[in-house]
Amino acid sequence: MNPETLPNPVPHAQLDWDDQGRPRSRVFDDVYFSDQSGLDETRYVFIEQNRLSERFAELPAGERLVIGETGFGTGLNFLCAWQLFEQQAVAGARLHFISVEKYPLSPADMQRALALWPDLKPFADQLLAQYVAIHQGFQRLVLDNGRVTLTLLIGDALEQLPQLDAQIDVWFLDGFAPAKNPDMWTAELFAELARLAAPGSTISTFTSTGWVRRLLNAAGFKMRRTPGIGHKWEILRGAFVGWPQETPAPATAKPWFARPNQVTGERRALVIGAGLAGCASAASLAARGWQVSLLERHADLAQEASGNPQGVLYLKLSAHGTALSQLIVSGFGHTRRLLEHLQRGVDWDDCGVLQLAFNAKEAERQAQLAAAFPADLLHLLDQPHAQAQAGIGLAHGGLFYPEGGWVHPPALCQWQASPPNVQLLAHRDVLELRKVDDQWQAWDGETLLASAPAVVLAGAAEIKRFAQSAELPLKRIRGQITRLAQTAESQRLATVVCAEGYVAPARLGEHTLGASFDFKSDDLTPTTAEHLGNLELLEEISSDLVARLHARQLDPEQLQGRAAFRCTSPDYLPIVGPLADSQAFAQAYAALSKDARQVPDIACPWLDGLYVNSGHGSRGLITAPLSGELLAAWLDNEPLPLPRSVAEACHPNRFALRKLIRGS
Repeated sequence: MNPETLPNPVPHAQLDWDDQGRPRSRVFDDVYFSDQSGLDETRYVFIEQNRLSERFAELPAGERLVIGETGFGTGLNFLCAWQLFEQQAVAGARLHFISVEKYPLSPADMQRALALWPDLKPFADQLLAQYVAIHQGFQRLVLDNGRVTLTLLIGDALEQLPQLDAQIDVWFLDGFAPAKNPDMWTAELFAELARLAAPGSTISTFTSTGWVRRLLNAAGFKMRRTPGIGHKWEILRGAFVGWPQETPAPATAKPWFARPNQVTGERRALVIGAGLAGCASAASLAARGWQVSLLERHADLAQEASGNPQGVLYLKLSAHGTALSQLIVSGFGHTRRLLEHLQRGVDWDDCGVLQLAFNAKEAERQAQLAAAFPADLLHLLDQPHAQAQAGIGLAHGGLFYPEGGWVHPPALCQWQASPPNVQLLAHRDVLELRKVDDQWQAWDGETLLASAPAVVLAGAAEIKRFAQSAELPLKRIRGQITRLAQTAESQRLATVVCAEGYVAPARLGEHTLGASFDFKSDDLTPTTAEHLGNLELLEEISSDLVARLHARQLDPEQLQGRAAFRCTSPDYLPIVGPLADSQAFAQAYAALSKDARQVPDIACPWLDGLYVNSGHGSRGLITAPLSGELLAAWLDNEPLPLPRSVAEACHPNRFALRKLIRGS
């Protein structure tokens, strides 16, 4: 996405329903599935023509099949593929399904459409439970404990697919008929399918239109007509035979952003640091069959910044489609879906988040955001409506995020670290990493704590203690929260309210108020001065709530709270991905300091098996869980859960690269 362009709000599909209860698109004036038997057609056109039954049965444990689809629609093709995968594939095999959709169905319409197929109910129920916060861009849904991964690319196919980094084994070329939706059946789109096709990739589609067949052949697929089903005389199926010689080959990734060497042999990993980033990394690896040792220097997980009683799902977005904004929208959706596994009211609450327009500059920023994003993600509330939504007196209106809310971060960490193949090793303070043969060893002085072929450094700014990651420009920012006892009057607070600080509705009888920012202090003892600062932030939010909490009568010396370090990077993006040898990197790509357009054809000097997941700042609840998926994709050579440009913007090598180009 061009950073200068506003993302257009993606509307939901506009449907009409026939007397049989079947959906029809108002925009394309076309049906979502055959009026005779959508199920039979899907199984014949997509499942049978791509030999999925045999291919699922042949998948060894630890391997996966990747299916790509144009047009998710009601999810019927996906559910049929998942049902067959469940019947045919061995326990350790995995299914990746990637589907692009310009006009996603609303949850209510999706539920109504899928009720037509009782045969698919066990799978439809799981999909519907996770069909939450589906917004623009890449949206990842983790199903069946990670055995099945669905990545929805929400938006125009020709904007989304060029950003996809994946190898597709099977293409379902679906969508509305070429006559109804010619924009989707184009040479440009078919070139993208070819770019993403794995060697030997197969493809099928319900149409047999001559120009579709010719364009697919020209893109590198070998297509042939085959007998159809129902009222379709013929359909098309084919295989990818190779990029056409007369067409320029697609650009490959720059060597410093190329896929690292995969860890071969045992699938064992150490994750150092058991906060949000570490637990997310452990969960994503465990879902892929890795044995994970989670090393934590404290007595339990989530003891530092991830240990606050309440964290806010706070979406600080930009109206300009920046990498950070794209990451936040995708990460927010992913976290919101994970929270559905936890206990609402104690572990999390989707009470909404209200960002107050506390000055003219903030009001202008909010108006731009409201124009750039759909109303179900965020919308403006004037002062009376904001006050009604929040349940307390407010001086300003603001921007409301109806799907936002608060989370008890330790509960999310506990859940992510709960798979049987994740072992928490507490009181393990790793001071040094050594590579011996193909094993990374974690040492505490003279004591070897653990070893494995792969390591993830997830200990926030503490990862600078290791020689291999010491160059990463991470900085610590101290933050202190204040805990205030709920009163009968403060129970009226119905939503998280933010200005420069934030306050959340009570959890277990206590409100969380915060948070201070201190770039200088290294002391984690809570201070009275910062409690007073937090109370000033509360005055800015709502003097009515201050009165309801009797906050002016409290003895500042008696206030309770906790302090922790956030960890942030200079560009406010997290640092997620494989690590390179910094000295060898500088030597290999020294030519960039003279000419930044030079791309030396030299493989990146990776520190094989060493990865980082850090720098999440105050957004860890939104960015860390999806970063765990991104990390697992780098480690396992899987489809990336984010646009390629966003994954590159989060890559650890970006800093070494900038340093070379600036010639410093």
